[in-house]
Amino acid sequence: MRLVLLFAFLLFAAASLAKDSDLDRRVEKFLAQQRYSWRDMNVPQADGRLLHDLILKNNYTRALEIGTSTGHSSIWMAWALSKTGGVLITIEIDPRRHRQALENFARAGLESYVDARLGDAHELVKTLEGPFDFVFSDADKGWYVNYFLDIDPKLEVGGCFTAHNVSDLRGPNIERFLKALRSKKNYSTTIERTSRAGVSVSYKISQE
Repeated sequence: MRLVLLFAFLLFAAASLAKDSDLDRRVEKFLAQQRYSWRDMNVPQADGRLLHDLILKNNYTRALEIGTSTGHSSIWMAWALSKTGGVLITIEIDPRRHRQALENFARAGLESYVDARLGDAHELVKTLEGPFDFVFSDADKGWYVNYFLDIDPKLEVGGCFTAHNVSDLRGPNIERFLKALRSKKNYSTTIERTSRAGVSVSYKISQE
């Protein structure tokens, strides 16, 4: 009986690995085909890979993206979440970009790992129940502080809040956002300098 169970487990594991491998090849092919086609303020490939690696490194499963655009960053995050068993909620206000993102998720084979919502993040973020363990903010910079404050109670200890376009000389909105981050003693914040745009990476190390 034990041998039968072991054999069944090995078959299941082999099938799972084959499925993962097929998805990896499909995503890699899609990203290669689209590499120079991303517009609409999508993140560059290096920043997408950074988000992917942060999720994998920390085994995050409940992710939120504020600002889908047409889905480049979403695809990198959803790809990582397909390996951790997670799901990405992503919010986009523009109907055209939202529709294009849905098409891109399907073409990449990742639609089952993405809950794409059309609406105003100013309102939607407040209504999300959470909890989340990973957040990527890439919408209107003037609202970054508000997004962070709305998400903070819903972010688990050990979770990570990231934001795009926070490099030096980005203006008063980003300065205000970084000041808010650094005022939180229960967060550890660094700026990822390998990104030209700058990505802030803030780990929640404890409850206040």
